[in-house]
Amino acid sequence: MTHASAERAALADLLDRLGQDAPTLCEGWTTFDLAAHLVLRERRLDAAGGIALAPLARRTASVQESLKARYGYAGLTRLVRTGPGGVYRLVPGLDELVNPLELFVHHEDVRRARPGWEPRELPSGLDEVLWRRLRIVGRLQLRRSPVGVVLHRTGGGVVLGGGRGGPRVEVRGTAGELTLFCLGRQRHARVETIGGDEAVSRLLGTPLGL
Repeated sequence: MTHASAERAALADLLDRLGQDAPTLCEGWTTFDLAAHLVLRERRLDAAGGIALAPLARRTASVQESLKARYGYAGLTRLVRTGPGGVYRLVPGLDELVNPLELFVHHEDVRRARPGWEPRELPSGLDEVLWRRLRIVGRLQLRRSPVGVVLHRTGGGVVLGGGRGGPRVEVRGTAGELTLFCLGRQRHARVETIGGDEAVSRLLGTPLGL
């Protein structure tokens, strides 16, 4: 089993268990919305542009709602569990190349929206995969930061990003926690922030990610 398929299966199990009205860390989204987003992202690439590009967001939202109406919650969770179609099935290894980070983050979006959550102990292989991805996309995810950021991974590794000059904040944690931090889940990531109070506050309050 790949890291992508393992995270997908665990997330599908959680979606089935919680039902369609459970909260998530994605503002305004329930588990029903998140399931539709995952299906759209993996099976309707023609409509996925609005995930990252604001001018296309209206079409993406419209298709996402149509998927909810067409499949219902149970149908969407089955599709999440089944995995991606289209180009993902045509290109060997593409799923594992592209999806572990996305599935990990959305798995945590559901887990951490509930009281009493604790970080999972990730397989060492997944921790490495997340760190490799973060080393590639970390600067992009931190581009909105108003302060300089130094990511220190537990066990070794550094990524630099954020604003140039001025104050700097060090963020220390595991690859998984740093990934969540950089993708806009700062207040739900178990990390240590080191820096001036104002700089840390500005960083925590800034929407990070794409």
